[in-house]
Amino acid sequence: MNTPLRVLIVDDDALVRLGLSMMLAGAEDLEVVGEVADGAEVVGAVNDLRPDVVLMDIRMPRMDGLAATERLRARREPPEVIVLTTFDTDEHILRAMRAGAGGFLLKHTPPAEIVRAIRQVAAGEPMLSPSVLRRMMTYVGDLADAPRDPRRERARRALEDLSPGERSVALLVGEGRSNGDIGRELSMSVATVKAYVSRVLAKLGLNNRVQVALLVHDAALEDGPPG
Repeated sequence: MNTPLRVLIVDDDALVRLGLSMMLAGAEDLEVVGEVADGAEVVGAVNDLRPDVVLMDIRMPRMDGLAATERLRARREPPEVIVLTTFDTDEHILRAMRAGAGGFLLKHTPPAEIVRAIRQVAAGEPMLSPSVLRRMMTYVGDLADAPRDPRRERARRALEDLSPGERSVALLVGEGRSNGDIGRELSMSVATVKAYVSRVLAKLGLNNRVQVALLVHDAALEDGPPG
C-alpha cells in the first residue's frame, strides 16, 4: 500500500478543523497529521509535521492564509497548498495563485471534491472551484482590453524566452489541460510533457502549473504565441 498523503489543516475555526479532520479520515490514502489555528503557526507546523498538502483558510487573526502561503511556497521543497475559504474575491484568488497555491476551493465544495483536490494537487495538477475558474476567465478577458498593461508585456517577454515546444506546452497548461491531454494534443508521451513542464517552471522561475497558467493569461496568449 502506498504511503498516505500527509495533510495539515489551517483554520481558526475549531469546528471547521474538526469537520475537515472527520471528513478526511474516511479516505484511506490521506492522513491528517496536524491542525493549527493561525497562519503564524504554519511554518513551525510544516517543519515538525512535514505535510504533503496544506489546507489553508484565508481569514485568521495574526497572519492570514495568503501571507502564510507566500512564506511556505518560498521555501525549498515546499508542501502544496490548497486555499479553502468562504472568500473568493479577485484579489484573494490572484494573490493565492501568484503565491503558488495549487488549488483554490470554497468551503461549500462537496467533501468528495476536496478529497479529489488533495490527491490532484499532490500530483502536481491544479484544482480550482468552478466559480474561481469563471473569475479567472473574466480576468483574462479584461487583460485583452488592456494591451499596454505592463504585466502583460512582462509575461509576453517571459514566454518569448521559451523554446517553441516549451511555449506550446505552456499555452496548453494555460488552458488547464492535463499532462495526458497535452500529450495527445502535441503527440508527446506523458513523461515528455512532464519534462517540458519542469523546464518551463525552471526557466520562468515559477513554482507550479497554476503560476504558468496565470502567466499565460497575463500575456493573453491563449490563441497562440506572440507575433
